[in-house]
Amino acid sequence: MYFAALLARTEDGWEASDMELDDVESLTDLTDLARDAAVDEDTVVAFIEQEGGWFGVVRVDGEDDPRIFVSQASLAARSSYGSMLTDELLGSDADDDNELDELDLDGTEDGEEEVAASYDEDEDDGAPGTGADRAPAGPLGDPDLLADLGVSRRQLLALEVDALGELAEALGATDVLEAVR
Repeated sequence: MYFAALLARTEDGWEASDMELDDVESLTDLTDLARDAAVDEDTVVAFIEQEGGWFGVVRVDGEDDPRIFVSQASLAARSSYGSMLTDELLGSDADDDNELDELDLDGTEDGEEEVAASYDEDEDDGAPGTGADRAPAGPLGDPDLLADLGVSRRQLLALEVDALGELAEALGATDVLEAVR
């Protein structure tokens, strides 16, 4: 079972809305939903959680490319909505021009300790793999996507149980998120 919600930043704080995933088939669909929920093209954060197994965060700022973080990529890659996120982050052999090239796929920056596994190209047998085959066992994407909103890389990477509740608390949006939960 999935829980999905959108948090749109406004002058007065955050507005939450339940996100219906039935019509979401791609990251583009999800991004369009987020942009539709935006107030004056301000930040919108989409949360997707699958029964405590994994969570994903997609941040959309105006017309900028979305920024993505997935807590447990290998688990997410085995689910329909999680695979949508992990496939986008990992790219595909058919689409080497990934729109999200600026993302730091292994979750590290130069000089930082590695915090997430990445796909080992040496193990590639030449056959196209699925996202589940290539997804690391840990986090994937941009762990700094909420840093300017009060959730540090370290905090995001440490989240496990009730991650969305803790994220909402850190953003000051607990009440509005609980209202749609």
